[in-house]
Amino acid sequence: MTEDEKVLKDPVHGYIYVHDPLIWDLINTREMQRLRRIRQLGCTYFAYPGGDHSRFSHSLGVYEVIRQMIRAFERNNYTWPHEFDRLAMVSGLLHDVGHAPFSHALEKTMGVRHEKWSVAIIRDPSTEVHQVLERAEAGLADRVADVIQKTFPNRLIVSMVSGQLDADRLDYLMRDSLATGVDYGTFDLARIIRVIEPITDRLVVRKSAIHTVEAYLLARYFMYWQVYFHPVSRAGEVLLQTILRRAQDLMAEGTGLDFPHPALRSFLAGTMDLEEYLSLDDSALYNAFSVWRMGADPILSDLCARFLDRHLLKELAWPAEQDVLLESVRELVASHGYDPNYYCIVDETGTVYYDYYLGSNREPNQENAIWLYERATGNLTEMSSVSLPIQAIASEHHPVRRLYVPWEVSVDKRFDTLVHDTNGGL
Repeated sequence: MTEDEKVLKDPVHGYIYVHDPLIWDLINTREMQRLRRIRQLGCTYFAYPGGDHSRFSHSLGVYEVIRQMIRAFERNNYTWPHEFDRLAMVSGLLHDVGHAPFSHALEKTMGVRHEKWSVAIIRDPSTEVHQVLERAEAGLADRVADVIQKTFPNRLIVSMVSGQLDADRLDYLMRDSLATGVDYGTFDLARIIRVIEPITDRLVVRKSAIHTVEAYLLARYFMYWQVYFHPVSRAGEVLLQTILRRAQDLMAEGTGLDFPHPALRSFLAGTMDLEEYLSLDDSALYNAFSVWRMGADPILSDLCARFLDRHLLKELAWPAEQDVLLESVRELVASHGYDPNYYCIVDETGTVYYDYYLGSNREPNQENAIWLYERATGNLTEMSSVSLPIQAIASEHHPVRRLYVPWEVSVDKRFDTLVHDTNGGL
């Protein structure tokens, strides 16, 4: 540690304080700086123009939340394993270092979650992140990777980075709410940090603070409905994924698709190595879309133009019961001159607001609970068992399904009648 202090101005936390030179060195690595060029919210800027902040600022915010938690533990004289201070803060800083361009939007296309890339970046000896970690402490890279992939033996440290009240969620909800300009994603972050207590292998919350935690969980609920699952945000992601699927199909057909970035070929083929992965960011894909827009394939050209100019597809609510009509809709799309494989897309997103209930059988998962703590008795109570608002959202599990088609198809009279008649029969 050093007495020298680095201070970064931040719209969420006011200031982010860096006292450990290791943190500063990690911030300035190539892999962390790449996150400046990756949007935090993927395609949400189509719906909310201010939602174009980066994974870099969020990663700094997660570090700061963990730093504040540890300082709060000290002030309250809580039992806390201080030998893990640095590990917790470093893990928070690096938890998203492996994000793909446009954040979560491309994970389906790649078939690999960003956590696996984060672990690969941290463990690979060729990366600056790995080299900085190992210069600071031998074996630190493996310990950080274990925290991120939830295999580290101390579950308390894991829960700070990935849990129901983890620093990741506490930062991104506030940050995304501020950036998009919505109010319902805000909650009393300072109070939550003050009432969290480390108990053996988990973080718990004072029972007297139940309403503060309810506000946090309800903020998450509203942010999913109003921001993350916004139909325009999803329309952008659907178009993004469709562009890449068309490019993959053209590459498979051997039609001479241009690759303006050398890593795009292996990206589309699913054969990227780490160096190629790290060379990709949002700007690389934007450049490809600009080139493909002027290319010979009319479908890829049109899809790219739609994405770049925000001429998105029209969304319609599409419950699973209407899938019996999907082939008729595809024929209708084709009759307008569009290939339904690329212009008739059903998009489904899950809805989980409190991860205590997971899986198709909705069975409770004790490790994923938020526990309310009574210091006088030592009793622990699971959050949803005593909170009516959380009972309501914890039991809700209705996937959001929408159909995306070109605008002129969606306003076609036959199509409107088809959907209207089906809805009337549900």
